[in-house]
Amino acid sequence: MSKEIKGKEVGEVFTYFAQVGVAGIKLSGTLKVGDKIRIKGLTTDIEMDLDSMQIQRESVEEAKKGDEIGIKVSDKVRSGDKVYKVE
Repeated sequence: MSKEIKGKEVGEVFTYFAQVGVAGIKLSGTLKVGDKIRIKGLTTDIEMDLDSMQIQRESVEEAKKGDEIGIKVSDKVRSGDKVYKVE
């Protein structure tokens, strides 16, 4: 049985850069540095604190719906994986 996902869906992975371990995420909600997030897909399940994010290679503290952000991830993620903000 899969664990119930607590939190709000805030985005979806659209790409993964394996050589640098960075996920590209299209946001459907707001994220701030310091938020705890979970990336969940068929074979993906990562929970992590968001310690930095970038928009077009510029570091930002906060990103909103419609933004495309890049974040460092500890493991491989896949296009279509959902991103949740954990309360």
